[in-house]
Amino acid sequence: MPFLSADEWTAVALSLQVSVWATLASLPVGILVALALARGDFPGKQILNGLVHLPLILPPVVTGYILLVTFGRRGPVGGFLEEQLGIVLAFRWTGAALAAAIMAFPLMVRAIRLAIEAVDPKLEQAAGTLGASRLLVFVTVTLPLILPGIIAGAVLAFAKAMGEFGATITFVSNIPGQTQTLPTAIYAFLQVPGGEASALRLVLISVAVAMSALIVSEGVARLVARRIRGS
Repeated sequence: MPFLSADEWTAVALSLQVSVWATLASLPVGILVALALARGDFPGKQILNGLVHLPLILPPVVTGYILLVTFGRRGPVGGFLEEQLGIVLAFRWTGAALAAAIMAFPLMVRAIRLAIEAVDPKLEQAAGTLGASRLLVFVTVTLPLILPGIIAGAVLAFAKAMGEFGATITFVSNIPGQTQTLPTAIYAFLQVPGGEASALRLVLISVAVAMSALIVSEGVARLVARRIRGS
């Protein structure tokens, strides 16, 4: 992108990296949690549902502080990861991906859960009566039917991760070249004289990426739905 400076391009590339990893890493968990909430009946279901949607209700700074206390180098999980596996999340881009994934997780789960609830349970029961295991029923019946919902959830999570600010800056700070994503870079440019032009360019990039993701997701979801109806 020749119209971007080196610092601006670094923020764009890091945001894309963080958002992609946040989406891919949380997608399998999101599908399992959505399936449990849509089809499961177990003690503590409402508690799980509340925990999943908690990041939507809490101020992002609170979520970031919880991440810092838990996954920081002196936190119970962060200390264990550093001592046993050599993994450091606080003030690293991996921590930004974790924060983005947690903030985007409720949107992903909700989209996938609605898609699962729209599937007629009789279709799954019919496959079960033919001797198919639960896993086989999910892979051959449920998964193809909810694929548009999975795509929608992944795109929503990606867009949310691209725009995540509060939890990210609290957990991993705003270090240029390491943890400075698009939102934190825009914030930083607005704090210095003459930075409005750089901030505007990054705002335009953010809008373009978000709109492109939505357009692509709509197209892919329609294509998948058309193929499902045709089969």
